[in-house]
Amino acid sequence: MGPRHGCGRRALLAAAVVPVTSAAVGGGSRHRAAHEQQYFPGHGSYGHRTLAHDLKLAFDPGRNRLDGHAWIEAAANVALDRVELDLARLTVTETLLDDRPVRFHHRDGKLRITTGRTLDPGRPFVLDIRYEGGPRPVSSPYGPIGWDRTGDDHDGTLVASQPVGAPSWFPCNDRPDDKAAYTIEVTVPAGHDALANGSLTDRREEGGSARWTYHHPGPMACYLAAVYTGRFHRETWTGEGAAGAPVPVHVACPVGLEENVRHDLARQGRILGVFTDLFGPYPFESYGVVVVDADLDAPVENQTLSVFGRNHMDGRRGWETLVAHETAHQWFGNSVGLAGWQHIWLNEGFATYAEWLWSEHLGEADAHTLAHRSRDDLADRRQNLRIADPGRRHLFDDRVYVRGACALHALRLAAGDEPFFRTLRTWHETRRGGTGDTTGFLTHAERVLGRSVADVLGPWLFEKRVPGFGRG
Repeated sequence: MGPRHGCGRRALLAAAVVPVTSAAVGGGSRHRAAHEQQYFPGHGSYGHRTLAHDLKLAFDPGRNRLDGHAWIEAAANVALDRVELDLARLTVTETLLDDRPVRFHHRDGKLRITTGRTLDPGRPFVLDIRYEGGPRPVSSPYGPIGWDRTGDDHDGTLVASQPVGAPSWFPCNDRPDDKAAYTIEVTVPAGHDALANGSLTDRREEGGSARWTYHHPGPMACYLAAVYTGRFHRETWTGEGAAGAPVPVHVACPVGLEENVRHDLARQGRILGVFTDLFGPYPFESYGVVVVDADLDAPVENQTLSVFGRNHMDGRRGWETLVAHETAHQWFGNSVGLAGWQHIWLNEGFATYAEWLWSEHLGEADAHTLAHRSRDDLADRRQNLRIADPGRRHLFDDRVYVRGACALHALRLAAGDEPFFRTLRTWHETRRGGTGDTTGFLTHAERVLGRSVADVLGPWLFEKRVPGFGRG
């Protein structure tokens, strides 16, 4: 949901290269880059694209000390003599390019690496970066985000990076459309757990430390990468225990909160199953929920591993709509990512509409009723927002979420159920592992439905005044 209120290593990285469409380079990307600067100046680079991250992290909670070693395989989009990455408040001690030491300059959250030679377009290269320091959240227009501490004794950590918090803990190309494979190895004191995106591939203890290794083929945007450390009760639900889930469901929570969590997430597998029927096959190898020992304003949909606060597990399923919301993001927002932050309604409008679909499935208020209630509420509020490009200030405005969901319901009314859900399924099917934007969705909907959708979606997306639904 986000804010709302050497050789062996290189071989591993090379095996994880993911295809990149032509839309990722050239004039289109330059146009998007210029527009993105209006939202988050200085974040990300369009000079290269990332293929894989291999992160080796050692964290000492007592000293709040992070020692990081990042291998980043990337490819130039244009001829480069300098590579730019984002890394905030941590100290870089060494950089190598294809196993050769190179010069770097690190200031104001930007790491600039001098290549010493021209990097040709399309040719992969590997950066090897060592860094260290005391990680902490970075400032954003929505409050502190990124790496943070949890628990009364602050011996746990969480990561909630949307939209620009990833540089708080690893060097990255901080753009929502820069997607890659990830291997994350985390060493913590023995007795502590470490959780990260994807599948646990190795765990071993030695010398008073525990090393946990995860791999996720992704591709994944850097703001969705996550690490959680601390002391967790962990369970994996499969088969009947996952109640219809198409993949294993991993659950972790603070000790003592198990009963609430089991009750409040009892229908998690069913939610996954329903959304698989509606949106198409679940896009990843597993799904997980981490409940951290902290109160959070809102849960966050980190890829394969959503995070909730202990306040969201009340033992009464009082927050189940948000469980549905974060689950839906695995399709819309994570698997199909954003070409740029101005298109965020494609994340949040879709996930909010999924909340309404879950209510409809349960036989509670149906999406039509919820859409009309929401439309009436929107009409009573200030009309100063075009959700197709809301601006940085309004990026996580509730109206982006709700108006985006209403836009989808208007499309459903105009198209009919079968064509509407075919539009959603094929949107995910054709964009899976990639990104989308508003124009792309409109074009896709018109192709699937065989008619223009400008009259239906245009007023919801591009006008400030709240329209009606036309019928019903």
